[in-house]
Amino acid sequence: MSDRIVVGIDASRNRSGGAKSHLIGLLEESFPEKYGIQEVHVWSYRDLLGLLPNRSWLIKHSPDEIHKSLLHQLWWQCFNFPGEARAVGCSIVFNTDAGTISRFRPSVTLSQDMLSYEPGEINRYGFTKARLRLIALRFVQNQALRASDGVIFLTNYAARMIQKSCGPLPWVSCIPHGIGNNFKQVQPSTVWNSNNQQIKCLYVSNTAFYKHQWMVVQAVEILRNRGYNLTIDLVGGGSGEAQVRLDRQVSISDPKGEFVSQIGFVPHKDLPLHLANTDIFIFASSCENMPNTLVEAMSVGLPIACSNRGPMPEVLSNAGVYFNPEEPQSIANAVSEIIENVHLRKQICDSAKQRSQQFSWSRCADETWSFIVETYLKTKEPSVIGLVKA
Repeated sequence: MSDRIVVGIDASRNRSGGAKSHLIGLLEESFPEKYGIQEVHVWSYRDLLGLLPNRSWLIKHSPDEIHKSLLHQLWWQCFNFPGEARAVGCSIVFNTDAGTISRFRPSVTLSQDMLSYEPGEINRYGFTKARLRLIALRFVQNQALRASDGVIFLTNYAARMIQKSCGPLPWVSCIPHGIGNNFKQVQPSTVWNSNNQQIKCLYVSNTAFYKHQWMVVQAVEILRNRGYNLTIDLVGGGSGEAQVRLDRQVSISDPKGEFVSQIGFVPHKDLPLHLANTDIFIFASSCENMPNTLVEAMSVGLPIACSNRGPMPEVLSNAGVYFNPEEPQSIANAVSEIIENVHLRKQICDSAKQRSQQFSWSRCADETWSFIVETYLKTKEPSVIGLVKA
């Protein structure tokens, strides 16, 4: 390939855990030179850049504006970033946030947000500033996706739902996130064979309206009233009205603090320890683009009771027992089925472990670089498409 390809990555607003994990995992497992890429320039804030690997082909940039207010960040992204990218010779830019207002061309944009697109979810926020923010975010993201030369979605479900809003996009790819090896190496430390032994359940997620932690608490209360010796650890933490609602439900269902533990935020590197000491993993979200914590539990080989909404059935397939996340009775029935049916429990554990093997950062990196280079070549000469396939 005669072109000297230089890729710029705008990760200036990668603040969420999933967005940071994606960038770190992508670059740690990358061999962009396989696709004719000479250099990769990444723009982000200093804390995130410090977590990225040092590679001969990776150049890191951290302008002062990225560390200032959101208004400063947006101004920089819109007016300064395109010039900075051109100055270092970027052939194409990879936007890791679909909320970008940069119009550098050519570009590939990664869609990682789903909340503003999922039917019904936005209504949970009533007539509030949060609702207006989601509506504005959807508008900005739709504009960015339409302006991009290529778009990467994390799941087929997300691709379908988002394109119902922004319209059909001509050049897209579905590339899911990977799983760190620290999760794949975890072996559950507990084995339970009877209803008399305490069964530890775990739900890992920040507290939010669409995460339904209070429904999970009610479900565990129902199961304890049926005679099951269950506990639930809620890892993630949160604030605002959703956390208030959860605290209220815990005070009602578990006033003596016997079976609900709110652990709060846990660093990503420490999550494998919690998964290793879990008997059943519960995932009750009704809105996800790519359910990362679900995939991490799959890689450990835990029995999973899972929400039947969004992309969860696409990701988990037949490797779990599904429930309606807004009905505590449905959640309780799914968990009790896992407890009572030993054969099913082993089957879904094995299936989840096997299915999780498709989610690797090396695969994510290879497919991402391939798509970025194909997009670049497509903007120059459509006939060369396919020459860089791995």
